[in-house]
Amino acid sequence: MDSYDKVLLARDGTRPNLRHYISRLFTDFFEQKGDRSCRDDGAIIGGIALLEDRPITVLGHQKGASLEENVQCNFGMPGPEGYRKALRIMEQAEKFGRPILTFVDTPGAYPGMEAEERGQGEAIARCLMAMGQLRVPILTVVIGEGGSGGALAISVADRIWMLENAVYSVLSPEGFATILWKDASRAREASELMKLTANDLKEAGVCDRVIPEPPGGVKREHERFFTGLRRLLTLEVDLLCKQNINTLLSERYDRYRALGAKGEKI
Repeated sequence: MDSYDKVLLARDGTRPNLRHYISRLFTDFFEQKGDRSCRDDGAIIGGIALLEDRPITVLGHQKGASLEENVQCNFGMPGPEGYRKALRIMEQAEKFGRPILTFVDTPGAYPGMEAEERGQGEAIARCLMAMGQLRVPILTVVIGEGGSGGALAISVADRIWMLENAVYSVLSPEGFATILWKDASRAREASELMKLTANDLKEAGVCDRVIPEPPGGVKREHERFFTGLRRLLTLEVDLLCKQNINTLLSERYDRYRALGAKGEKI
């Protein structure tokens, strides 16, 4: 597959969404809703769960498995309420010393006028600022699309993992082609230039680990895949929790300062 084939696979509606991951990786999930200011945003879900026997905070982008569900969660594009809810849940995790797991799968934050009126950019910025300073370990897994600031807002983490067929980029290939060539039909060509696949980003030092997928991409019925991922997450969270938090914070800061530095890798 070329890069654009992986983009299409990352968007495939048969891939498991966040609720599928939560039901297969964790137990005793207690969902928390609302931003305590405006409303609940179905494009971000989060709460408390158990990873094996360890209490953790889990949150991420939610896409629907049907048209009706996608309408309810705005096709995985959060508004400012979603990011304020995410921030509230993450700050609660810090208060009680719970590690945070985030799952990224969004084409980007919702760009509508009403979202901008309610402070979309400010809500994203507050997430970025807070995550850089949270005194608990943070692990992010990109499970599908990772689009622009809408993805970055919940992925300022100590470790970034990506599924083999996930993508992570500053914008969509169609948007890139439209800006660069005024021609969205050149999205396949744009995908190659953007270096947005998991292997590209692992080579660039953005991604720490690429999680192999079954042939044809991960599906909801691939229980063996989820069992393996649960084991990997458990081991990594255990390792992160044993590290000195001041060291983690320093490394987290250095990691994001180094992104994009010419001729350098993290």
